[in-house]
Amino acid sequence: MSAPTSPFSPSPSGSDWTPLVCVVDFHHARGPEVERWFGVEEGFDPAVAYDWGLLPFMALSDGAHALTEEFSYFTLLRPSSSSSPATSLFGIACTRQIDASQLIHRPADVTRSTVQKAVVVIADSPAQFGMLRERLSVVTKAWFAQREFGDVEILKRFQESLVDEAVRDRKLREQRGNGDGGGGDQQHLGLSLRELVRQFRWQTLVLLKAALLQPKMLFFGTRCERLCLTQFSLISLIPGLLRNLQDSAGPELHSYEQNLKRPEGVKTSDRSSLLAYMGFPLQIFGKGSLFGPYTPLQQLDLLADFGTKSYIVGSTNSLLLQQKDRYSDILINLDEGTINITSPSLRTALSLSTPDRRWIDFITQNVNDTWDDANPSRPKTMGYAGSEEFIRLQFEEYLLSLASCVKYRAHLAKHANNPRMLLPEIEGDPSTDFNNDFIEAWQRTDNYRIWNSFTDSHLFDIVEPRHPCAGGLTLEDIQRRLAQQVQDLHLDERFAQSREVLGRSVAAGKEKASSFLNRVYAEMEAFREGQRKKAEEAAKQKEGEQQQGEKQEGEGTQGGGPGFADRAGAFVSGWAAWGKSKWSGGGGGGGGGGAGTASSSTSEANNAPSSSNGSSSTAGGWTSWGRGHKSRPSSASLLPRRSQDTVRERSERDSEDRELTDKERKHLSGGVTSPSSFFTSFIGRIATPTRESFEISRPGTGTGSGSGSREVLFDDHAAASSSSRPASPTKKNSVTEKAKEKEKEKLTVPDNDTAETESFKSAQEGVLTDKEDDSEGYERVPSQVSGFWEVGGKYATGKKGEEAEGTLGEEESRVWGR
Repeated sequence: MSAPTSPFSPSPSGSDWTPLVCVVDFHHARGPEVERWFGVEEGFDPAVAYDWGLLPFMALSDGAHALTEEFSYFTLLRPSSSSSPATSLFGIACTRQIDASQLIHRPADVTRSTVQKAVVVIADSPAQFGMLRERLSVVTKAWFAQREFGDVEILKRFQESLVDEAVRDRKLREQRGNGDGGGGDQQHLGLSLRELVRQFRWQTLVLLKAALLQPKMLFFGTRCERLCLTQFSLISLIPGLLRNLQDSAGPELHSYEQNLKRPEGVKTSDRSSLLAYMGFPLQIFGKGSLFGPYTPLQQLDLLADFGTKSYIVGSTNSLLLQQKDRYSDILINLDEGTINITSPSLRTALSLSTPDRRWIDFITQNVNDTWDDANPSRPKTMGYAGSEEFIRLQFEEYLLSLASCVKYRAHLAKHANNPRMLLPEIEGDPSTDFNNDFIEAWQRTDNYRIWNSFTDSHLFDIVEPRHPCAGGLTLEDIQRRLAQQVQDLHLDERFAQSREVLGRSVAAGKEKASSFLNRVYAEMEAFREGQRKKAEEAAKQKEGEQQQGEKQEGEGTQGGGPGFADRAGAFVSGWAAWGKSKWSGGGGGGGGGGAGTASSSTSEANNAPSSSNGSSSTAGGWTSWGRGHKSRPSSASLLPRRSQDTVRERSERDSEDRELTDKERKHLSGGVTSPSSFFTSFIGRIATPTRESFEISRPGTGTGSGSGSREVLFDDHAAASSSSRPASPTKKNSVTEKAKEKEKEKLTVPDNDTAETESFKSAQEGVLTDKEDDSEGYERVPSQVSGFWEVGGKYATGKKGEEAEGTLGEEESRVWGR
């Protein structure tokens, strides 16, 4: 296809192409479209003339609307004309957007809230894109700052400045020679090899070798500028390739090979001459190859075309990731920093040898040691090691050694039977240090064919055929290889999901265990708190009961005290009167004395102070009893309301447990000189008796009941009621056999004082005899007798529970009860 003659004048250097500038707008209805051109005559549209229908889609990349500023790099095919063959052009676009409300004059066709436009520069070489990118950014920002897109004066002047710069550059190239493959430092401006090595480390060499094998390489990334610059940085590692990309825009281009000539000589002091003689650049973009830094989805048909054998392209659309097996042999994901080689044969060829790995690790170590986050483009030491030029020269040396070793390999194969043709300082085949599989795969490519055809067979005489890091296997190499193999297993990727599931399970288990332990702890604390409260309540209850008991006991003592004192006083007064009469009468007789005593006791008891009527009546009851009673009072009639047998047994134990006081024992042994001393000796015991000592038995208050209810004197309410009523009658038949035996207990009588003994007998007769009421069949028992009864028990002398010597016999007991 022949393109029409360009309407603009050719450049002074003889080239028919000058840089063009255009504006690409995103229309809300028609989509991306070219709005205007700068640098062409009025009415001429290069997009239509050269069939650049995909130019608007290349300028406005996918996802550019999400950023304030974005750049895209692409290639365009300029068809052949009568004056020039078909060639490749290179475009760079700067995309920005502005809020429609900020425009000074808003056009009628602007219906969206934002206006998105791209300023595009189309040049014949990408060598100056580093500097051009900075200038384009400044111009685009200034144009948007006007808020008036109708004013395009700044864009016109920008295009004119580009033309002037292109003219100066052509003149410089003519002075250096058209075959110059080295170029200046400006061609690499903006291409950061340090970032490339920093990101891919040892895999940087894998990418370079992959490019030499010319597979289908697909780069993916969400940032278009980074995506494009990574590809430019990679191909810039091949010396002189950036200035020789004239066949990269389409698979049908092959002008480089057609115009290539073998160098006739070499000037080793001139780097450009040396590289040209060694066959550089290695032309990886020839017939059937394509280079598209940014390739829109509309260009996928070209990638899938049968004539497209290899390419290096980039895309920001994730749809290509879903069809990576169809569109790529090797996929480089910049977002994840991974390289995925889908072809098994390619994976084997791209395996790094020990010298390769040692060499790339040396470069990586220098870059990492001099890395500066604030300025990644230069070393923090500001030295040569680890710089951009350092990396570029290291890769240049590697490729020169590769070319020399491959030439020597062919020389060895050709002169295998002639040792004289071999280099004495080189042992064996040095190309094996570059991996035999890679050498064999490279020898099958088009770029090897072109290189081998246009280079001398004895290149190893110029450059020594040896790997830059040749040498035997060392311990460091083994460690490095093991680390690489472990990394190649991709354990992190394989176990990422399992690790995530395990992490969630462990977290859930920890949460459950923690909740369980918290619940158990809370239950234990609640249980302990309940026990503590119960213990406090029990202690309070016990303390309350003790206080209640003490209070009740105190109230009983206060209530019964005066009545008891009155009764005791009446009792003592009666006995004192009796003793006085006996003492004055010489001991008294049996029956008469009894009568007299009764009269005296009655008068004394009536005159004694009392706190209640019951006290005087009870004391006076003693005066009406005489020696005529036939039996002693029953012990059961003196006990509280309990079962008869149990209470009686307790009464027996209490009686046996008591002992006489010293005064009582002295009186019974004859040491008492008067009856009043005897009564005084036990008045303290009567005044402080035990609760069981003062019991009263009275008949029940029920109607017609023959059984009686018992009441203790000082038990709560019984004390007051008992002290205010006369002694209660008890039936004769209530006296059991045990009570009768109790009545017959023997009393110890001192032999040394007959008068005192008679007096003691008389006292016991007065206390222990009862007067029988024949009409009622009841016997009256004084409530006060319990205390004295115990005094006259078995314990006159001797130990507890034993009958002492001189105890009264049965006949004497009868005399007492007569």
